[in-house]
Amino acid sequence: MFATYLIGLREGLEATLVVSILVAFLVKSQRRDRLPQVWAGVGLAVALSVLFGWLIEYTSTSLLARSEDRELFEAITSVAAVVFVTWMIFWMRRAARTIAGELRGKLTEALAVGSLAVAGMAFLAVIREGLETALIFYSAAQGAAGDSGPLLALIGGIVTAVVLGVLLYASALRINLSKFFTWTGALLILVAAGILKYGVHDFQEAGVLPGLNDLAFDITGTLDPSTWYAALLAGMFNVTPAPTVLETIAWVAYAVPVLLLFLRPARRKPAPTATTTTVTERGADTGAEAEPASTPQRA
Repeated sequence: MFATYLIGLREGLEATLVVSILVAFLVKSQRRDRLPQVWAGVGLAVALSVLFGWLIEYTSTSLLARSEDRELFEAITSVAAVVFVTWMIFWMRRAARTIAGELRGKLTEALAVGSLAVAGMAFLAVIREGLETALIFYSAAQGAAGDSGPLLALIGGIVTAVVLGVLLYASALRINLSKFFTWTGALLILVAAGILKYGVHDFQEAGVLPGLNDLAFDITGTLDPSTWYAALLAGMFNVTPAPTVLETIAWVAYAVPVLLLFLRPARRKPAPTATTTTVTERGADTGAEAEPASTPQRA
């Protein structure tokens, strides 16, 4: 449940920040008449994301009759979810400082075209987060089939994200978004490593990969699967007491290098010259702190 809550919180806050930037720009530009188009685009994106999630679940449970086909389908969606998680984490790390300006520029162009362009721009800004959330949630919740807990946790994470977004928009709350996305990104990498491990296991059960009975180790006597902490490790990071060799290799081969790349210090940009002034925003109009501008020195 914590893993799916984290997914809902992270993806939900990204989408909420995008929407708040669009709304704030329209309000400050005295274009409140375009707000209904923004909300229409957002609503359509949410509806299609829910439909996409239902379609994945329906395909797995109703359209695939053979267990081998279901295992293969779940394995493929798990690998796809890992790809999306990895791309999303590194994209946000790179684009967080410029996303507000890019969204304003695109919305300005959409306003010049018309209401449909505004709705389409809002739709495209949110639909990516929604589709990612549906796919990642499906892959992360596979081990809890028949349990509504992961779905409730996902909804709880999204609701929390919306509340945080509203508070940030109203300037009632200030958080360091850079640190927030760094910590949640690191946790999501571990979640993605568990999803990949689960996908490898599904490939083995489907007969695509060998070694289903070749265990890397067996610590069932030490890590009792029935205990709460074993359930927490299995649900959060898919750490199981008796994994196969290929599962273990996949988990380590993904988690270690990706974590090292993600947590390494970002390269510092060259300091501005004495004749230039720069201001870098982390997310204007969302309560995020902006870095101070550099002031040229007088001779």
